Amino acid sequence: MLLTDALGIVVDPLDPATERAGDIAFDGATVASRIAPLPGEDQLDVSGCIVTPGLINAHHHLLQTAFRTLPGTRGVPMRDWLPTMADAYAAAGLDASLSAVASAAGIAESLLNGVTTIADHHLNWPHGGPVEDQVAIASAVVDSASLLGARLVFVRGSARDDPEEAALSATAIVRHLLRAGHEGGVRPDGMLQIAVGPAGVHSDPEATFRLLREVAVEHGLRRRTQANEQVDTAIALERYGRRPLDLLSQWGWLEPGVTIAHLCDVTDAEIERVASAGVSATHAPGCDVPMGWGIAPVRRLLDAGIPVGLGTSGGGSNDAGHLLADARLAMQVSGLVGPQLAAREVLAMATAGSAQGLGRSDLGVLTPGAAADACVWDVSGVADAAVADPIAGLLWASPGRRPRHVIVAGRLVVRDYELVNSDEKSLVADLDRRLG
Repeated sequence: MLLTDALGIVVDPLDPATERAGDIAFDGATVASRIAPLPGEDQLDVSGCIVTPGLINAHHHLLQTAFRTLPGTRGVPMRDWLPTMADAYAAAGLDASLSAVASAAGIAESLLNGVTTIADHHLNWPHGGPVEDQVAIASAVVDSASLLGARLVFVRGSARDDPEEAALSATAIVRHLLRAGHEGGVRPDGMLQIAVGPAGVHSDPEATFRLLREVAVEHGLRRRTQANEQVDTAIALERYGRRPLDLLSQWGWLEPGVTIAHLCDVTDAEIERVASAGVSATHAPGCDVPMGWGIAPVRRLLDAGIPVGLGTSGGGSNDAGHLLADARLAMQVSGLVGPQLAAREVLAMATAGSAQGLGRSDLGVLTPGAAADACVWDVSGVADAAVADPIAGLLWASPGRRPRHVIVAGRLVVRDYELVNSDEKSLVADLDRRLG
């Protein structure tokens, strides 16, 4: 495939000097070094458009797509929010059928909004049943991503699970979804990655962290958790008399290969500690701001050398999976906790920064040999009229912007604002039927 006549191409979001106009070619699932067309090659006219790497949502809870704007979940303390969400899960019944329709809707929403890779931190599981039921839930999410054409990072999470059950389940999921020798928990085609991670010290005990760490080490998996929202700090101090990062360090979770979401309530000393440990971060302002959990000091994190990605979190706290909208929010609120972040910096967080936290140098860039994941943003309309810098304008102008085309592994998955591999209305109807 050859994309022709782009107004601008963001080749490496971490290096603005690589931006250029013109054409970009994909050879199969990777970015080509050539510019000239091949005989009979598919060509897509992208004049008037900006081409960026596909966005990477580094922190989502796809199950929560089925539980948005529930009464009792807006503007309430986390101590009240958690049981309200738990009651909703119990009433719906946590099984593979629910995961299938919720994840399909959430992944479709993500693709339509330019997200080509979703890290799904799946925290909620049926308890006491056979491990096969949990494997079926994970498989349902993977199948939804495969059907729609998205890349998926499935994180076997835990929220108050029995530690032994969580570890056995994680091992079973790895063995079912990956073959031996899949380096870093990633399938050879790069479309599926497996990771593990408890919800946080406010939810899971030391045993869960240690056992899931053992699973990660055995299978070469990345690890992800959540820490230092203001309520997380309060619960950790109340329960253990220590701050969350102290506990994570003691429990073996401040080391390379770990990514921590939120980090709203952190001191300068804690930032240096995270940086020296080789841990990466994920910013989730579309969750943290409306829930009152604080604003992560992203400028200080970046200045300390911490890779920072971007995530939406789930529908129970952020009722949308629109990562570009959250990038805009991140840029706008950053000035409340330090110097304002530039649009290009936040775009880099939503692409290459998220990829760094996943250990995926093949994602988040459009350099030759990288994954052919791209978004084509039409900036020729009135919402972008008189925008002096169209790349910065991707965030500053046109709130709610959606890409015209989305490409994953060299294949169009969204064309002219519509899903290629599924019908949007059918996905909505499937979810509605399951919820009754």
